[in-house]
Amino acid sequence: MSSQPTMVCFGEILWDILPSGRQAGGAPFNVAFHARQSGFDAVLISRVGEDELGIELLDFLREKGIPDETIRRGKTHLTGVVKANVSDRNEVTYQIVQPVAWDYIHWDEDLSQRVAAADFFLFGSLGARSPKSRETLYALLNNARRKVFDINLRPPHYTRSIVEYLLQHADIVKMNHHELAEVTSWYEYPGDEETAMRHLADRFGVRTVCVTRGENGACLWHNGQFWESPGLTVDVQDTIGAGDSFLAALLYHLDRDPKEALDIACATGAYVATQRGATPSYTDADIRKLMTVTAG
Repeated sequence: MSSQPTMVCFGEILWDILPSGRQAGGAPFNVAFHARQSGFDAVLISRVGEDELGIELLDFLREKGIPDETIRRGKTHLTGVVKANVSDRNEVTYQIVQPVAWDYIHWDEDLSQRVAAADFFLFGSLGARSPKSRETLYALLNNARRKVFDINLRPPHYTRSIVEYLLQHADIVKMNHHELAEVTSWYEYPGDEETAMRHLADRFGVRTVCVTRGENGACLWHNGQFWESPGLTVDVQDTIGAGDSFLAALLYHLDRDPKEALDIACATGAYVATQRGATPSYTDADIRKLMTVTAG
């Protein structure tokens, strides 16, 4: 791996419509942002409309230092929006509009080459909800080196068959504890997390499965070993973007020390949860300080 690892994220970029106003969002976009905070050279493959909301999203990307040359523009569909319900600060729910521009991401040679050259290629089930973007995602998976599936189940925007296809093509899978319960219920796996994660990894040939537990931390099955991190107790503002920041930090540190990577990832997610919005700025020193303060 180069001195600065590279990541390409695929899927939705959109506006979250919150009671407090609009915020840029979409899990792949959030991961790309947080990956750059962690130390990756990260870009996002997506699509916006040629409308005011699309122009504002591209401006927001540039403001956050994320290159926009892999974001395509289309005249036929509007930029994506999501209505977020944050009445429960620990469990945000979403109403996701369909169809929108990111449902029509088209394959092209430049995108294929970028994916082939990246250390990590990240995708989720939501980006595969519509035929055109799903076709493009499946084609890009053929060229990807290390494939990261952030399951991100959003009813009714997924099917079991699509999730299983993506699991079959993943090297690393991340989900929350609710998603683990749903997916493993398809196969009647044992109820405890470690055994269920091991069965899932064995069934699909996945080396790494990570499960987040909200305020209770996370657990990791990696190369035949199991680790847990209890998480950190913090004053939560909102949880939007916390899981995405967790994943970016985990991937950045995973190959050096899996247990430390899990601890840092939990601290990163906790830090983001103390801030408003999905994309607050922070440094490695901020995360280490939080780990020290909460440990004390």
